[in-house]
Amino acid sequence: MKTKTREAFFTFASKNRHFLIMIYWLFYLPWFDYLERTVTTHFHVIHMAIDDYIPFCEYFIVPYLLWFGYVAWGILYFYFKDREEYLKLCAVLFTGMTIFLIISTVYPNGHYLRPDVYERDNIFVSLVRWLHATDTPTNLFPSIHVYNSIAVNAAVWHSSRFKQNRMVRFGSAALMVSIVLATMFLKQHSVFDVVTGIALAVFLYSIVYNANWAQVFGRLQRQKVRRRIS
Repeated sequence: MKTKTREAFFTFASKNRHFLIMIYWLFYLPWFDYLERTVTTHFHVIHMAIDDYIPFCEYFIVPYLLWFGYVAWGILYFYFKDREEYLKLCAVLFTGMTIFLIISTVYPNGHYLRPDVYERDNIFVSLVRWLHATDTPTNLFPSIHVYNSIAVNAAVWHSSRFKQNRMVRFGSAALMVSIVLATMFLKQHSVFDVVTGIALAVFLYSIVYNANWAQVFGRLQRQKVRRRIS
């Protein structure tokens, strides 16, 4: 039985090599979990004056939670429909997420922006209470909610599959903006986290999407051949 399972795995892997990049999650999740468990009280406080002028609004919990489905949809859609876009999206996502892990490790950070008392009591506040109870106000910048939302939206707008589909393109953009706003109105992130998330997304997008990777890999391949000959 083990032999058959092993053979089935290698058969799947050979036909779906681009799926193997998902192994990244086996690297990211344990590292992130470690940070969540260890960075709890002793950290550098992230705060900007503008944070104090942004009111708490529980209704933003809806787009905030939609982020999970939005990112998953982006990865799965391009995995099945457009391998090149899928690889570019994963390159942007996973590079930025790794940078986030490194920053959080060498510069533990957190904030004290969350309200001590919720002025209202409704289903949205209950969801926020659950969120605040399960997600520590640490490991904040660059905001992964912001960063990943921009990455998925950029992939949607860059893809030729959606060039004529204004509903998907503008729907994606609207959801991205609402998720970005949600991080601040739910007091999950400081404006600083949002700005750094946007800056990192723009920077890595310009590298991944504007570089001529075929030319780069072709040059590396030619150099490798020359070394063998010499």
